[in-house]
Amino acid sequence: MRVRALMLGWEFPPFITGGLGTACYGLTQAMEQLRTEILFLLPVAADALPASTAAPATVSDPATRDEVRAKRYVTFQHVPSRVPNPYQTDTSELAVSEGQRPSLCVIGAGAVGGYDGNLVARVWEYAQRCARLVEDEPFDVIHAHDWVTFPAGVLIARRSGKPLVVHVHATEFDRSGLSPNPAIYNIEHQGIHAASMVLAVSAMTKRTIVERYRVPESKVKVVYNGIANGTAQVSLPQAEPLRMSDEKVVLFLGRITTQKGPDYFVEAAAAVLKQYDNVRFIIAGWGDLAPHIIEKVAAMGLGHKIFFAGFLAGEQVERAYRMADVYVMPSVSEPFGLTALEAIQQGVPVIVSKTSGVAEVVDRGALKVDFWDVNGLADRIIAVLEHRTLADELRRNGMREIQGLTWEATAQQCLRAYEGVLQHA
Repeated sequence: MRVRALMLGWEFPPFITGGLGTACYGLTQAMEQLRTEILFLLPVAADALPASTAAPATVSDPATRDEVRAKRYVTFQHVPSRVPNPYQTDTSELAVSEGQRPSLCVIGAGAVGGYDGNLVARVWEYAQRCARLVEDEPFDVIHAHDWVTFPAGVLIARRSGKPLVVHVHATEFDRSGLSPNPAIYNIEHQGIHAASMVLAVSAMTKRTIVERYRVPESKVKVVYNGIANGTAQVSLPQAEPLRMSDEKVVLFLGRITTQKGPDYFVEAAAAVLKQYDNVRFIIAGWGDLAPHIIEKVAAMGLGHKIFFAGFLAGEQVERAYRMADVYVMPSVSEPFGLTALEAIQQGVPVIVSKTSGVAEVVDRGALKVDFWDVNGLADRIIAVLEHRTLADELRRNGMREIQGLTWEATAQQCLRAYEGVLQHA
């Protein structure tokens, strides 16, 4: 069955702030290889579109779009939008009038509004813009990635009568813990219940969806993320790390937010340094918790051992992996964890928290620890640094285990999901 999909995402390289952009890129590339026709709508601020860019092609009129489709299966439409970085959790962006429960109808009525005061209103504005844009577009199914695109998916499904598939890469419970923002939770709840099928990036995420959003298990399908080619890019022994000293390097790479566990990384670093001095720790990334973590490192007197690299992209990320002797992902709640697969692919031994989706698919190729067990994390870091045989075993097992984690396999599962909802449409 040849399926035409309308896909909604909120980031795609080079407009990228997190793992969702990487996932959307890998998935659409694989779907294009499988000759699945996709029109991908992407919110982009007007000032983010330079005259010359490596961004996906912007196709504005039907004649031009048909011409592009004759050469490619995946085409893109940039949608002007005021939606900022959805990772932002500032409550001022999500304020609603006192006494009002946020919902699509309330948002659409303008009860919450204004550029400075309301992210949710801008998400709704984006949804309306998308719905108008695709009124005359041919498609069979709608595929919406994460909460920012759910209102658009719901609105387009209502107007077109086409089935909606929502892809949950993270929930508000992952981002905010046990105190989710009610406005975002409500959007997620409506999108999940309006969908014909829900795709979850891990069994852990599926459990959250079933328990927290109260939907039948049969409606939620686990579709794990993949990695490009599914094969390691370095061979044993590990490529020589790119560094200027003989110190070992322990890497944290991700958003510096509570969800990602940087506090535990710093505390584990302090525990390691009490026993093992020939090591430095690198924190690559940025986020709302960064000032706190920087101050904490300074207060602990560890500024000479813990270095902040800031946000990295592209070749900078690969270079960071090549510098590392071990990669640590101590996330409090990690729906999947693509960075762990990237590290394994680069030949880096990996330690991940048990509360991560990637722990479900990587068994002997990673050491696992409770995110809160700082001493246990420190012990595992030291073990990898001190024992070359353990490091080599983790690399070897990890490379073996990621062989089947390809984006093509992920795309095939998405296509089967499309076929399933179309059969019941």
